[in-house]
Formats: sequence, structure tokens, C-alpha cells
Amino acid sequence: MHSAPLMTFKSHIEGRNADVAIYPDRIEWSRNRGLSGKKLTAGLLTGGVSLLATGVRGGGAGSEMIPVKSVSSVVTKRDGLMFTKVVIVASGNTIDFRVPHDAAAGIKSLLTDLVLGKHPAVGQAPAAAPSPTPAAAPYPAHSAPPSPQTTTPVEQLQQLAQLRDAGILSEEEFTAKKAEILARM
Repeated sequence: MHSAPLMTFKSHIEGRNADVAIYPDRIEWSRNRGLSGKKLTAGLLTGGVSLLATGVRGGGAGSEMIPVKSVSSVVTKRDGLMFTKVVIVASGNTIDFRVPHDAAAGIKSLLTDLVLGKHPAVGQAPAAAPSPTPAAAPYPAHSAPPSPQTTTPVEQLQQLAQLRDAGILSEEEFTAKKAEILARM
């Protein structure tokens, strides 16, 4: 098994936040246990009545993995104003990753290349370019997901706020990531 992921991102899977990692040979995701910000707020506003009615369980926590070799299809579908679902169909399983529109094309492109065996990490090392021109990026610039190295800290904070406002990140996750970005400045 490969130890370094090719791509990592946050997603919404089955109504819960998840950390997703794409490796050359597998796709893994994990959902943490705990209260969502929405459930905690509702509990506070109702004096705990809503928590008593619905319970305080961390259902859905855990992790899952799909081998790339079992993926038969990767599809994208628009899901609202800000998000796209990247749907992965594998033998016996279908999973929807809900991600921002600008990240969906890069995720789909990477997964498609892995499934088709076109990604350099799957086969042999890529052939060297015949001329001394700069190496081409593996994905067109318009389809690559935004990376922290190419965005400014202000842009990263704005993206984090959008993810929090959309309910993808909890307030705790937002605060932790915000502190991390500010510490790098």
C-alpha cells in the first residue's frame, strides 16, 4: 500500500463531514464522531429538549476504503449553488463526495486517470520529455483543485468561511484550520 496520498480534501458524505484521501491504489475516507455545530446550537436554543428527543450519538463515525481497481465509473453532478457531487461507482458500492465546484473537476480527473491506469503513480515512471521544455502539469490548470500553495491566506480563510457557512465544516474545525493558516502568515 502507498503511504502518501495523491490528494486529500474535506467532503460531505451521507450528511456528515468526512476527510477523504486518494491514493494510487485506493480511496479512503473517515468520519469523526461528535456533535455537529447545528445539533449543538439547536440543543442550546431549546434548553436541551432537542438533544433529549434526538439523542446525543455520534452515528456514522468510522472509515471506509474502496480499491481503485474496483471503481467502474466516476461521475459528477451539480448539487446546489456551491457544490458538486463526485459519484464513485464500484463493485457493490456507490459513494457520493460533496465538494466545492472548483475542486470537483480535479478530483474526477485524478480518479479517472487512476481507474484507467494513466496516472504516473500507477504504472512506470513517466517518460522524459524529448526537449528541454518545462514539464507539463499532469492536469490542466482549469481543472486542478486549488492548493494551499497557490492561494493566499486571505483566499484560504474566505474558502474556509464558505465551507463553514455551508455546513461542511463545524465551528471547531473552522477555528482550528483558521488558527493554522494564521500561524503560517
